[in-house]
Amino acid sequence: MDTWLIILIGAVIVFIGYRAMSPAKGVKSISTDDLKSQLKSKDKQFIDVRTPGEFKANRIKEFKNIPLNELPGRVGELDKNKETIVICQSGMRSSKAASILSKNGFENVINVRGGMGNYRP
Repeated sequence: MDTWLIILIGAVIVFIGYRAMSPAKGVKSISTDDLKSQLKSKDKQFIDVRTPGEFKANRIKEFKNIPLNELPGRVGELDKNKETIVICQSGMRSSKAASILSKNGFENVINVRGGMGNYRP
């Protein structure tokens, strides 16, 4: 019986980890290399959901900083009709941000896989 309990707990942990790492439903993802070719586009909006300190220390100039914890209250600052590219440090927070945006009517949201940790100018 103890073995089954350990297996069940392990399965739940794996499932939670998978859900946290998988992109939000309907959200596309791009690599940091693919991001570079998108940065000059005027018909896209770029959102960095890291903390202000993280953003100040290392940022991409085209990105606007809206920390993840502030995003639900600030979605009104964004254009739902524009493609929205979201980045964080590793891709976890931006995946959550993409989900928040999708739930708020944004139909074209892209998460940057690997985030700033993988970005090389």
